[in-house]
Amino acid sequence: MRIGFGYDVHRLVEERELILGGVNVPYEKGLLGHSDADVLIHAIIDALFGAISLGDIGTHFPPTDPKYKGASSLKLLCHAAGLLKRKRYVLGNIDSTIVCEAPKLAPFIPAMTNNIASALLCSPGRISVKATTEEGVGTTGSGMAVSAFAVALLNPENTDGTKNGEG
Repeated sequence: MRIGFGYDVHRLVEERELILGGVNVPYEKGLLGHSDADVLIHAIIDALFGAISLGDIGTHFPPTDPKYKGASSLKLLCHAAGLLKRKRYVLGNIDSTIVCEAPKLAPFIPAMTNNIASALLCSPGRISVKATTEEGVGTTGSGMAVSAFAVALLNPENTDGTKNGEG
């Protein structure tokens, strides 16, 4: 098995949509970034790439490349899933946490979980999305930014083409 860790943070700004886990979350601010700035998906992609030693999200989707301007991070996650398959790894599970003071994310977590599972072609039971605050401390606690952490567990495909860890 292989384990990867991912982290991302983006500043909250006006006149941007807040996209988390591929869900448009109603809020007066959104995340600043070259793509849709979805910190949750970015942390997950970094965890997946880290687990199979493929660098980071910026290596594969550089912020200087105009083709990724405004790109859906879910589409980037689909590309990452294709790389996993080519490297002959299957997802065991993902555990992730979004850190922000507002808005409250609990109502949106099921849709985020389903979006991520769909992009990774796995069951939602393999995806854990949680949310927490920083109790007013730091840049996320002061409402200036949103961050996310993710850990991914990958299993190699068996040599006969079946997948380990299914169930």
